[in-house]
Amino acid sequence: MRIGVDGRKIPEAAQRGPVDSLDHGKSFGIGGLFYRTVLDMSPTLDRGELRAIRQRADELGMYVETGLGKVNPYASPEAPELRRAGDGDIVLGFRRMMEACVEIGCTDLWIATANYKTVYAGKWAYDRFRTDVTWAEQLAATEGFLHKLAPIARDLGIHMNMETHEEITTFELLRLIEAVGEDVMGVVLDTLNPMQRGEHPVWAARRVAPYVRQTHIKDAYLAHVPGGITIQARACGDGVIDFGEVLKVLAAHNATVNLSLECAGPRDASFVPRHTLIEVFEPDWLANHPDLTIEEYAAFLELVHTYARRIASGEVPTWDQYVAAPFGYDESIATIKKSTAHLRAICSELNLPLEAAP
Repeated sequence: MRIGVDGRKIPEAAQRGPVDSLDHGKSFGIGGLFYRTVLDMSPTLDRGELRAIRQRADELGMYVETGLGKVNPYASPEAPELRRAGDGDIVLGFRRMMEACVEIGCTDLWIATANYKTVYAGKWAYDRFRTDVTWAEQLAATEGFLHKLAPIARDLGIHMNMETHEEITTFELLRLIEAVGEDVMGVVLDTLNPMQRGEHPVWAARRVAPYVRQTHIKDAYLAHVPGGITIQARACGDGVIDFGEVLKVLAAHNATVNLSLECAGPRDASFVPRHTLIEVFEPDWLANHPDLTIEEYAAFLELVHTYARRIASGEVPTWDQYVAAPFGYDESIATIKKSTAHLRAICSELNLPLEAAP
């Protein structure tokens, strides 16, 4: 295992670019970068640019991970660059991205199903609750598209790793893997996102652990608010997740999986505080999660109840206190360092393999 950072969330990623971000990460001790898509590395799939990133990472002893994009045909219009990569043919665009990734030694590639809509509140922020197309129809279309990509992935020796994203449950994700084939599909475990579907983070990790090949690591603040429960990303150790259990589960199946932190980046002038509302007590929300058992639902709510004591004691800042405090470059770097230290301490305590920082 190595601890790195999501390439979009490392501070100053846009200003520095993908190569300089590697040097930036090395300066504060991270082990690699997870560029969300290969188009983040080079929008034109320029082989010279991609090789330069790979070469610099190798020189620094850092890992490079990357991905493709959203594979839900109802969401792909929101990412026109995917179709553009194939000159209008989106399947060709994915083929070209896969081929470019293989050329720089990246064969585990991130995919996901939809986009969280920050401008909307509650269930309307999630494509799961769209009214123009059902979630079942979206899953069926996603499976159909994955079947088109699977032969390409097999030919190239690629695993398309689907993220436990905000809108999909781990149960649904596992059914997609079964339908398409575990020889070409895996999982990117985002440790926070399953909670947006009412899943307990350790229970969710146990379900998907046999297939986890990449990660997005972050902790979560959970609290009751009018209409349901709010969730907010926090530094590892400051939230509800028992990373000792999560890392034990992951290591039992893949002791070399990289731990890529997805910490909050610096806030700019456009930042508007807005609750991420999980409407876990609404009848239609509950009906939309038929796989969620009463036992797991209760365990999830117990996390909220237990964490409330930490909030009340002042051990962790409230939602309002957190969004009111400055969060610039220094605070973002401090969050990465704090999360890294927390994960390293757990790995040391559990005698889990963890490579030293470069």
